[in-house]
Amino acid sequence: MNEDEKWMTLAVEQAKKAEEHGEVPVGAVLVKDGLLVAKAHNQPISTNDPTAHAEIQLLRIAGKKLANYRLTNTSLYVTLEPCAMCFGAMVHARIDRIVYGAHDPKTGVCGSSTDLRNLNCFKHQINITGGILQHDCSQILHTFFKLRR
Repeated sequence: MNEDEKWMTLAVEQAKKAEEHGEVPVGAVLVKDGLLVAKAHNQPISTNDPTAHAEIQLLRIAGKKLANYRLTNTSLYVTLEPCAMCFGAMVHARIDRIVYGAHDPKTGVCGSSTDLRNLNCFKHQINITGGILQHDCSQILHTFFKLRR
């Protein structure tokens, strides 16, 4: 298992935690210098907060823990390709790298639905790797939505 798979496995655990609470199963972890900084999962339903995606929750926790809104030299692992809101927050936080599992053809903005990586309005560029543990990440979502239909 390589480093990306190792950290994505922790993000998958967070996705399962979201599912246990009736949330869409998306999980995320933030890593700096090979160490776990924070972990989070989707919570919009339980918090009645449409911005409480796993990534946003993660950025909030990490910012407090590191006492800085700039999260430079970090990698954010998330089980589902980020949406526009989350991607924008990651740019503003100066995340160095996004690693995601499942592609999201409906709302993913790292190349699936659209690609926001090279827009001139963003002054910070993020390195992006997709498809890490893609099957595992996709399966959790597929099973979750299948049970609700």
